Amino acid sequence: MDLVQIAFYLFAALAIGSAMAVISVRNPVHAALFLVLTFFSIACTWIVAGAEFLGIALILVYVGAVMVLFLFVVMMLDIDTKLLRQGFGRYLPVGVIIAVVMLVEILTLIGVRAQMTPFPMNDAVGDVPNTLWLARALFTKFTLPFEIAAVILTVAVIAAVMLTLRRRPGTKHQNPAEQVLVRAQDRLRMVKVEPLRSAAPPGTSSEESNP
Repeated sequence: MDLVQIAFYLFAALAIGSAMAVISVRNPVHAALFLVLTFFSIACTWIVAGAEFLGIALILVYVGAVMVLFLFVVMMLDIDTKLLRQGFGRYLPVGVIIAVVMLVEILTLIGVRAQMTPFPMNDAVGDVPNTLWLARALFTKFTLPFEIAAVILTVAVIAAVMLTLRRRPGTKHQNPAEQVLVRAQDRLRMVKVEPLRSAAPPGTSSEESNP
């Protein structure tokens, strides 16, 4: 077993351990931090396996975008922010530990990539970059599963919006059906305004003011 395989199994073990921590810890902030470590460890396994594009995309999309969405969800929950700010010291050790583990993973990944021999690729891939190969495979052989996944994700987004939509009294809401049927003459009215004549100065007659 060479260094590359050891690093691969190490990253995989960290990913599994952090994923178990996500569903086992009770604190939502700790769960979010462990989820970041899970995504990062999986990205390291992909980079070691030779799929650099997938690894970088996982970090950019999931760690950079999905985790922001999770933070918005946590902010929308009925959580006492004063208690969270008071307990900031409790989250600091977990955050520092996860940051150190991620730093160690980065250094290990750099060392492994510097002296590794890439895993044997499929004969159909050849010398084609993995980004180009992934695009060709995704939009040729796996077009139907890709489109089905897109439809499922779209339905999931619409369902999530409908489930979280609440009608609170005293607030204004939009009705897109009524907005589409609105005509311009229903919202715009032309009014003719007569021009105002300037008044004559006091003490002068109308003949003097109009020479």
